[in-house]
Amino acid sequence: MGFINFERKEIAFKVVYYGPALCGKTTNLEQIHTAVNPGARGELTMLSTQQDRTLFFDFLPLKSDVIKGFVPKFQLYTVPGQAIYNETRKLVLRNVDGVVFVADSQWDKMEENVESFANLERNLNLQNLSLDRMPYLLQFNKRDLPNVAPVHYMDFLLNQRTTRVPTLEAVAFEGSGVFETLNIISKLVLSNFMKQNNLAASSMPDEVCVSER
Repeated sequence: MGFINFERKEIAFKVVYYGPALCGKTTNLEQIHTAVNPGARGELTMLSTQQDRTLFFDFLPLKSDVIKGFVPKFQLYTVPGQAIYNETRKLVLRNVDGVVFVADSQWDKMEENVESFANLERNLNLQNLSLDRMPYLLQFNKRDLPNVAPVHYMDFLLNQRTTRVPTLEAVAFEGSGVFETLNIISKLVLSNFMKQNNLAASSMPDEVCVSER
């Protein structure tokens, strides 16, 4: 997809951080927003509810010549984790270009992870979208806690599609895994856009967006 602004020579890509309540979606965005150069980012906007928060902001990446003649801009969003806010989730997923599914690594959160992932698939299908045709990855967050499931078990639960996707371990509140996640999903989104539009590109850098400071 990608929204092309020919006047400004920009292509805007929407990446949504999805997952159960309190899994670390908000923390990911807060860490990224803090790390991005203030001159290259928009304001971190928050829509608050009693149970959860939806955040979004946009930024320009470090590498701006990946798509020749255009500057990519990334718009990052979170969705509310609580099931009662499913209509908001659907709204946020409109015109999405890539998804980061943030899973809570604690054993007692496995059912919530599976339910949230199934909810993501249903909400995408309602918009005639599918994870089979969309860049996404799995972030296993909260790996610092004592009672966490093994990575291979979480991979078994959530990474069962025909084409397996990247997985990363993270401790989002420390910044661990946050920027690796962002750079991988950004490269996947850019590569998918160029493939769909038969565009030539310069070499893809190791770090498209931001680095941990």
